[in-house]
Amino acid sequence: MADHGACGKGEPTCGAVSMTGRWRVMPALLALVLALAWSGLLGAWHLAGRATVLDRLEAPLLDLRFNLAGPRPAPDDIVIVAIDDATVAQSGIYPLPRSTVTALVDTIARYRPRAIGLDLLFFDKGADAADRALAAALERSGTIIAAAALFARGPDAALRDRRHGDIPVAARVLWPNDVIAGDAPVGLVNIATDNGGTPRHVPLLVRGSADLLPSFALLLAARAAEAEPVFEGDEVRLGTTASGVDLGRHLPLRFYGPRGTISTVPAEQILHDERLAGQLAGKIVIIGTTAIGTGDTFATPYDPVLPGVEVLATAVGHLLAGDGLVRGEAIRRIDVAAAAAVAVLAALVLSLAPWGIGIGVVVLTAAAWLAVAIAAFAHGIWLSAALPLAAMAPVIPIAIAGRQITDRLAQRRLTLAKQALALFQPPALASLIAADPHFLAEPRTQPAAVLFVDLSGFTLLSERLGPAATRTFLKDFHGLVSDVVTAHGGVVMNYMGDGAMSVFGLPEPAPADAANALAAAGAAIIEVRRWLATRPECGPGSIDLRAGVHCGEVVFSRLGASDHQHITVAGDSVNVASRLLEVAKQARAALVASDDVIAAAGAAAADTDIFEDRRTVTIRGRRQPLAVRFRWVRT
Repeated sequence: MADHGACGKGEPTCGAVSMTGRWRVMPALLALVLALAWSGLLGAWHLAGRATVLDRLEAPLLDLRFNLAGPRPAPDDIVIVAIDDATVAQSGIYPLPRSTVTALVDTIARYRPRAIGLDLLFFDKGADAADRALAAALERSGTIIAAAALFARGPDAALRDRRHGDIPVAARVLWPNDVIAGDAPVGLVNIATDNGGTPRHVPLLVRGSADLLPSFALLLAARAAEAEPVFEGDEVRLGTTASGVDLGRHLPLRFYGPRGTISTVPAEQILHDERLAGQLAGKIVIIGTTAIGTGDTFATPYDPVLPGVEVLATAVGHLLAGDGLVRGEAIRRIDVAAAAAVAVLAALVLSLAPWGIGIGVVVLTAAAWLAVAIAAFAHGIWLSAALPLAAMAPVIPIAIAGRQITDRLAQRRLTLAKQALALFQPPALASLIAADPHFLAEPRTQPAAVLFVDLSGFTLLSERLGPAATRTFLKDFHGLVSDVVTAHGGVVMNYMGDGAMSVFGLPEPAPADAANALAAAGAAIIEVRRWLATRPECGPGSIDLRAGVHCGEVVFSRLGASDHQHITVAGDSVNVASRLLEVAKQARAALVASDDVIAAAGAAAADTDIFEDRRTVTIRGRRQPLAVRFRWVRT
């Protein structure tokens, strides 16, 4: 019979197997397109610095990296002179009187620090004399003073100056009043926070109404370094020290530790013991508020109430030491490439690889990227942990759903293929071929028992019945033979008109094959005779079943072209079993079995009363005679 589900020798797939591969390719391609499109969209937003929900995921992952890395030593040349709770209590008022701030600046300046920054806003007017005195102290000391930019909300919140590297554009600026500002350098004390309020960047430049406005930290660091800041690509350089900057000239913050990590001296102690001011000689001094009640605090990974002045001091430390985080366009491009790579990998392995391998690869890839992000952070590089994970997120369920649909379709096609194959091959062979398309790609020699049956008197019957009725008659007859043979462990290999050839011992030989063949022959005679008795077209004695049984070595193989083959059984044992039908016809016997098959059946054939005669007969085409047993009596 034609083996429509089998492949030729050396062909890796065919039929249902190759169709399964084609069905898997389409959802894999769809998942791949989704992975590229989604990761591309996220990547474009990431490169543009667009605020997205990913920032909410990145923030805790970044804090995790801070906590794993732990605090670092702060620069020892930066000192915060803190307007703390004790100072406010001593003064009895907040904000501190102008005269107190003036005295503080003059006291610090007498000991020649490298630079002084005053992180206090004086946009409201005070008494003329007090403002002029403070302005004079600021001018004498060269102190950097503070201003604050206000940014628009709503559609204009993300305004950028494209001509100067996408720096943010201020809606307006809260300047110190004209008297205090005088000729003092003014820097912006703005700090960029994430959605949770944690400081992440300090904008080094902001576009004002007409000019580019520097940050307080940048001016103070430049004064201390005695160098003009130079922006080059993803860096800002002060003399020989370079610090990485992010999009829009933002300086990423890498916190040193909790509150007080940067050396801090209470302002009240400086005012009451001038000798302490001597410790500030050659230092970079930042005067700012640390009092809890003032509200100028931020939550960081190391401290829930880090004073804003300490955040600015951290930025100054980065600019002078170059020890901040590296996160610019180049790093963001690495993030985007990693996001695309892991999304594509997830799409392919979940669509094409075995389930266990696919899920394992996805989990290991996610874990590996987190490990890479953590290791990079330890060296001051801020890779996005969230972007690659987010790029994988929608791809995973889509790929899994596509895989499930594909597997179900493939299983359905395989089932249909098996069903179609079973119409042309015995069920046992159909299952073997479906499971292994290379079944019997190489011929195999083994022992087997062979049973041939046919109907005596069928030619006259078919002449009376005509073609249509004959087909129906044979279909019923073949079905009956198949049921009997299958029930006894055999396989019907061929239907030949009113006959059939069956084999016992396929796919693997067994000791009971000969006994099963004899039992099947006897059962077939009984069942067919019962069936014939129910057929009105079959008169008594006009038609009967003949059977021939033999056993020995046979060859199982495939015959035919690579795209159209037959599973066949051949050999002398097959020829002998076929010739025994001729012997049965000549002797008008119902069953002829060789002594070989009876001997092979052993104890199962010990009762030889079912055979009525034993003879030695000549087999056409063979030189040696063969001892056989006969059965004539009807049941």
